[in-house]
Amino acid sequence: MSGIGRRPRHLRRPPDNYPFVAADTLTAILFPGQGSQTTGMAAVTAAQRPDLLAQASGELGADPFRRIGESTRFAQPAIYCASLAHWKQAGSPAGDMVAGHSLGELAALVAGGALGAEEGLRLAVIRGRLMDEAAEANPGAMLAVLGGDGPVRELAERLDLAVANDNAPGQVVLSGKTEAVAAARKALRADGVRAIRLPVAGAFHSPLMEDAATRFREVLEGVELGSPERPVYSSTAAAPFADVRAGLAAALTEPVAWAETLRQMRDGGAGNFLETGPGEVLTGLVRRTLPEVAARSLAEPEVVHG
Repeated sequence: MSGIGRRPRHLRRPPDNYPFVAADTLTAILFPGQGSQTTGMAAVTAAQRPDLLAQASGELGADPFRRIGESTRFAQPAIYCASLAHWKQAGSPAGDMVAGHSLGELAALVAGGALGAEEGLRLAVIRGRLMDEAAEANPGAMLAVLGGDGPVRELAERLDLAVANDNAPGQVVLSGKTEAVAAARKALRADGVRAIRLPVAGAFHSPLMEDAATRFREVLEGVELGSPERPVYSSTAAAPFADVRAGLAAALTEPVAWAETLRQMRDGGAGNFLETGPGEVLTGLVRRTLPEVAARSLAEPEVVHG
């Protein structure tokens, strides 16, 4: 069927099964990263993508959902599988543009048509293993800070910490050596700023992951990639991927500019932001960063079970 007589793509109303309130605007599909796990995601994966669950269990020698709390080695493949399972459960919405938060970039590339789901899982397994090994060789920690944006950045520079995530206004994550993170937490709490040590064993998105990034870059050279069918945004460059391999490798050491990524997608025409799950962490970040847009998570109970 030709497109003659149809409304231009950017003016079409989203399908009825899209839980949006805004019409005649572009749709952005979002995939979460590590830390978005939910109690029901294993069941959704078993029901929607048993093939990925079998592949992950075979490559890891164990069900990643049963060992997700042990290390990023299991958490990353589990989140990847669950993300694509929730996406399938939601009807595999294509959207007009796609983005993933850190690890979520792999699922976003699958949804964008640039990467096969099985190959994406293989990369998630390798990525998790390399980052776990780097964390063992160069121990570190991460600290979520709520509020005090300016002083936080000054403190990070003084303590030689990386601003690993700029997630939303007033919500950043610091990353670096364990002792420096502990010192930052103490200083921030003394000033009345909420600072929460994250339950991860490494300093992700910091120079301490350089060895993992180098090895991951070598792996990526042998990966077959296609041309994206729609813009897929890098969460570190806050722009559509220019070089997917370089971008994926850089994401291990570079900060996640999530707030700016959302702004760039909005400026590119997105007024509807759909998080496919698991969880609804990204939906909350969209609402904090872009209060003027429509944001929903398909993992919300009334949608998942509807």
